[in-house]
Amino acid sequence: MSDIILRAVRPEDLEQVAKIEAACFPVNEAASPESFQERIRAFPDSFIVAETDGKLIGFINGCATNSPVIYDELFHSARHHLATGANLTVFGLAVLPEYRKRGIAAQLMNHFIQLAKASGRKSLILTCKNRLVHYYETFGYINNGLSGSTHGGAQWFDMTLTL
Repeated sequence: MSDIILRAVRPEDLEQVAKIEAACFPVNEAASPESFQERIRAFPDSFIVAETDGKLIGFINGCATNSPVIYDELFHSARHHLATGANLTVFGLAVLPEYRKRGIAAQLMNHFIQLAKASGRKSLILTCKNRLVHYYETFGYINNGLSGSTHGGAQWFDMTLTL
């Protein structure tokens, strides 16, 4: 495998991004291609892809908001993106299964943290399942307990990384 390149998403990445999402998330939690198209248009600067040998293998994305937590409507419409928002959300951190355990997700997260700092955000916020709480804590996120989100019918935990 060649070097991993991290870069901002481009409109022509839509199909590959949708395939990664489908491979990484259950159907009831996965964003649709239409949702990704809207996100790519609305906040390409906070939609980062990982690529190797010309193939997309992962991504991280999220909108900006003044909300201290992710609420379900944020997932469903990019119209909630507030370019000057104090907080940057993490909607999804996904790496194709065959490329996992190589530090690619960590590269994406660390890049996203630096992007949030450089853009003057106060914090990064995300929701995750219980099994991933410890993973995000390794980046400095704090577990704020059960989330009000019912996205995909799952139980989520609110996590915050203060910058």
